[in-house]
Amino acid sequence: MSTALAAARRRAVEGLLQATPVAVELGERFRAAGHELAVVGGPVRDAVLGRVSADLDFTTDARPEQVRPLLRGWADAVWDVGVAFGTLGARKGEVHVEITTYRAEAYDRTSRKPTVTYGASLEDDLARRDFTVNAMAVTLPDLRFVDPYGGLRDLAAGLLRTPGTPEESFSDDPLRMLRAARFAAQLMFHVEPAVVAAMTAMAERLDIVSAERVRDELSKLLLATAPRRGLALLVDTGLAARFLPELPKLRLEVDEHHRHKDVYEHSLTVLDQAIALEDEDGPDLVLRLAALLHDIGKPKTRRFEPRGGVSFHHHEVVGADMARHRLKALKYPKDVVDDVARLVELHLRFHGYGTGVWTDAAVRRYVRDAGHLLPRLHRLTRSDCTTRNRRKAEALRRAYDSLEVRIAELAEQEELGKVRPDLDGNAIMALLGVPPGPVVGRAYQHLLELRLDRGPLGPESAEEELRRWWAEQQQG
Repeated sequence: MSTALAAARRRAVEGLLQATPVAVELGERFRAAGHELAVVGGPVRDAVLGRVSADLDFTTDARPEQVRPLLRGWADAVWDVGVAFGTLGARKGEVHVEITTYRAEAYDRTSRKPTVTYGASLEDDLARRDFTVNAMAVTLPDLRFVDPYGGLRDLAAGLLRTPGTPEESFSDDPLRMLRAARFAAQLMFHVEPAVVAAMTAMAERLDIVSAERVRDELSKLLLATAPRRGLALLVDTGLAARFLPELPKLRLEVDEHHRHKDVYEHSLTVLDQAIALEDEDGPDLVLRLAALLHDIGKPKTRRFEPRGGVSFHHHEVVGADMARHRLKALKYPKDVVDDVARLVELHLRFHGYGTGVWTDAAVRRYVRDAGHLLPRLHRLTRSDCTTRNRRKAEALRRAYDSLEVRIAELAEQEELGKVRPDLDGNAIMALLGVPPGPVVGRAYQHLLELRLDRGPLGPESAEEELRRWWAEQQQG
């Protein structure tokens, strides 16, 4: 072993010790009871990379019913996070641990759930891990570094490959094909050609994996450092077509007579630019989903114009419906579905006003329609400019700067985020002498439109306008 790899091993062990001394303490409890224990997988990989995690994964020869009493009296809390799969969870201070019995798991071709069988040794357990960089372990309490499949060497080389053949690994758990793309995005790794070939050949095997597991991997990928790398791999291997077919369909054919920008590359660039605009709160899943999906309505709405142009009329409305349908199918929470679909629907709203001076009414409507999504809409709209024409890009930037200034100016005068009519429903019913019903709703909407157009009217002017509207309604 080279000096560099030996140093990496030492760094991993020392990092684990410094970050989580409770690991050795737990290892001593297991050894005293006659059992083996090792830190395994991501925490070991991250320790080699110099990263510290408060979440530790352990593997052991002890069965769950033997692990539970060893945790009692040591851990502050114990829970059955996945006892059916041989896993127990616990918390000690700020450290969260999951302890899983040595195992091997595989899917059959008709089941969405893995069939779990327990393994006999640490080496057997490491053999069933997804990738070599996750098939390293540190035994406890003796701190022996175990790396039977060259994970340390692959980590140094930035290479993602499987401990055995990729066909065997992906047959055991097809979700690992998505993990390959996710790790490529998270770690900025190259994926071994044999792994890419297996992903391509076995893409249809992903169909047996539950939508929830696919969703979770997609979210982790999108929240990674470089999601474009992972997304491109999913598209190129045909995996994206199995669960997010709208993405590869953005690769529209372009002929010499009907030119338009590459919608697929444009969407990935918008995603990159949206990520660059995120604030200190960190990765924003809703923004990233909206950036990726904002143009998925274009394939359905593309029209070739008589003079050689191409149009995508109302693609934002069509795209919003498509985004809602796809995210529901992937079992995303309702609030995520609603927010992403709304951003897709609104992403062209700014361009509909042109580059002129924004009226107060236009500003109010823009803010009202965006609601709580306004900060995200700002980022999405700015990200959607991918033109190479510097003059055009600068003009768009200045126009949006102007809009944000107008919003800020008007916000100082009015509560833009809480625009309401000057009269509420009770006042409307009292003035018109009508009971609750559709009339009240129409009157309320009329006053709201006036409020958006003119700003605050005041109770007296609002009452006068309401009487005028009511007289017109009765005449009609």
